[in-house]
Amino acid sequence: MIRIAAVGDVHVDKDVVGRYRPALEELPDQADALLVAGDLTRHGTPEEARCFAKEFGGLAVPVVVVLGNHDHQSDQQEQVTEVLTDAGITVLEGAATVLEIRGHRLGIAGTKGFGGGFAGACASNFGEREMKDFVGTTERFATVLENALNSVECDALVALTHYAPVPETLVGEPLEIYAFLGSYQLGRAIDAAPTALALHGHAHHGSERGRTPGGVPVRNVAHPVIKQAYNVYQLLSDEVDATLATAR
Repeated sequence: MIRIAAVGDVHVDKDVVGRYRPALEELPDQADALLVAGDLTRHGTPEEARCFAKEFGGLAVPVVVVLGNHDHQSDQQEQVTEVLTDAGITVLEGAATVLEIRGHRLGIAGTKGFGGGFAGACASNFGEREMKDFVGTTERFATVLENALNSVECDALVALTHYAPVPETLVGEPLEIYAFLGSYQLGRAIDAAPTALALHGHAHHGSERGRTPGGVPVRNVAHPVIKQAYNVYQLLSDEVDATLATAR
């Protein structure tokens, strides 16, 4: 069994430092790795990234993250990534990593993702250049996720994104903004590989659970949804579920 702790949308700045740390210090007893599904900061500045690194870095378990839209706000995502990497945190963007956990290989492929909508209510790659660019961005993120997922040889494979791959985990958000919260192309990419679990954030008013059309469990781990420091999901077990969870 592999236990994965996950959270997203923690939006760390100076005033947040210390809020999550007591629960994070308990992670070795709860989980084998921590995955953070984007929106690590409020405005994507290196200063905020250092606050995140202070709060989420230096743990006794590996920490793997993707960036979110907030982490791009200041157009300093490269500097943010450098700060996190220097703190020993693995940042994925169209890439994958493998963790060795008690004789098992956990593969994690990640990307921020992008919006675009879902079947029956999605943007199409047609018309004005601006629309083609928008949908082209969606397709590009989906392609890099699919390639990253299929690049890994492992015992259990996890997709980590910020934007949602299915509409079910958006339930609670206004329908009008679904197209800005995720895209079906991400779900299609997840189904194109032997993915065991997909984790995302971004939808603060959404729902925790969904599935891709191919049956992959999807979990929205945005902090406002799970309402605690992290959920823990079990892989290579009879059930992928949040049977372990600690600390608000």
